[in-house]
Amino acid sequence: MSFEELKIFLDEKADQYNQVDFIENDPIQIPHRFSLKQDIEIAGFLAATISWGNRKAIIKSADKMLDVMGNSPYDFVMNHSEAELKALQNKSIHRTFNGEDFGYFIRQFQRIYRENESLENLFTIQDLEINFQHAIERFRSQFLGTEKHRSHKHISSPYKNSSTKRIIMFLRWMVRKDKRGVDFGIWKNVDQRFLSIPLDVHTGNISRKLGLVTRTQNDWKTVEELDVTIRKFDDKDPAKYDFALFGLGVTKELI
Repeated sequence: MSFEELKIFLDEKADQYNQVDFIENDPIQIPHRFSLKQDIEIAGFLAATISWGNRKAIIKSADKMLDVMGNSPYDFVMNHSEAELKALQNKSIHRTFNGEDFGYFIRQFQRIYRENESLENLFTIQDLEINFQHAIERFRSQFLGTEKHRSHKHISSPYKNSSTKRIIMFLRWMVRKDKRGVDFGIWKNVDQRFLSIPLDVHTGNISRKLGLVTRTQNDWKTVEELDVTIRKFDDKDPAKYDFALFGLGVTKELI
């Protein structure tokens, strides 16, 4: 396909999948149950954190966390008791993300929200930055702190060349602003032009089949290679093409 043909094709696929019926079977349904900004952030971050594997299993595990929090994430974060967190210690949540990790995240959320109205404050883009690489790393250091803990592995580092797929997906949910009703766009001070495509096995394979990337690894360097290509199609809203690549991966249209 020529550049123009590929752009038309990807625009059509993005339009096809960026619809409200996308929400029903995707982990983004978890934060969509809430209207309070902080509830959306916490539920969204937790759902994104466990987003690996089968989508039905992810949603089921996220439901488990919401049940623990009484379906009021922000209230639970700010007002939980130590006994409630202690009760999580041996609880199974989702694969390697266990009750100890969940409790650790709750404590970190409480500390952050005591000092900030929104998680948005931890993801600001600074001058000369072209994507969220450094913002994600700054967030990691503020959220995780200096204490070593097993939970640190659940927030990947672009400085270690991870694609940080789950954080980038969370950022898309919070930052992208359109009128389709899927992404929230509740962060008003972060520009969506800095967003990247959440890169995993599926979006990576589709990107290679379409000639969008040449690298064979699904790592941060490939995220940046995809940034360069995808922003040629739309430099103001590059992350909309996540819907296209995801949809093509689900339908196996290119196989």
